[in-house]
Amino acid sequence: MQLHDLKPAAGAHRKAKRVGRGTGSGHGKTSGRGQKGQNARSEGFRLGFEGGQMPFSQRIPKLPGFKNPFKKIYSVVNLSKLSRFPDGAKVDAETLLEAGLVHAGEDIKILGTGGLKRKLTVEAHAFSTSARAAIEKAGGSVKVLGEPRKIGPRRTAAKAPRPLPEAAPVAAAKPAREKKGGPPAAVEEATPPAEA
Repeated sequence: MQLHDLKPAAGAHRKAKRVGRGTGSGHGKTSGRGQKGQNARSEGFRLGFEGGQMPFSQRIPKLPGFKNPFKKIYSVVNLSKLSRFPDGAKVDAETLLEAGLVHAGEDIKILGTGGLKRKLTVEAHAFSTSARAAIEKAGGSVKVLGEPRKIGPRRTAAKAPRPLPEAAPVAAAKPAREKKGGPPAAVEEATPPAEA
């Protein structure tokens, strides 16, 4: 292949549709828009307009409450599900994923529903108080993965105090200017040096 053989792929360049260039083109006069009506106009319609009927956004009720954009969603695992692992086993994210108890890519939270009589080492991103107590009571241990998450826009980070700006140097005092019609400004006379 030579440079003069290069060309765009088939269908990559589509010829523009030229409208309003005579009736012989098939797209003249009304430019393919047909006769008068809403579709022949250029303004279009606003977002959510449904032809004059009551739009969907006004048909549904206004329900109370709000959705927290900072809500943390966990894959929840109850203590009763951990009884399938052998005594002394280490239960982490990989183990729970292989068992089909959690979804990939989600943080894990252990809840205290059900009982646990086996000594397990459990690693998760969060534990309920009852789940932590039950695991430790059975002789196991818990390990919280990651740092505690600071939720919401009010998160505070430890910041070093900014250094205060240095004060500008004080300029030398200018001699007082004489006012028009006023008394002359006092001028200090230089004292001659004392003779030895």
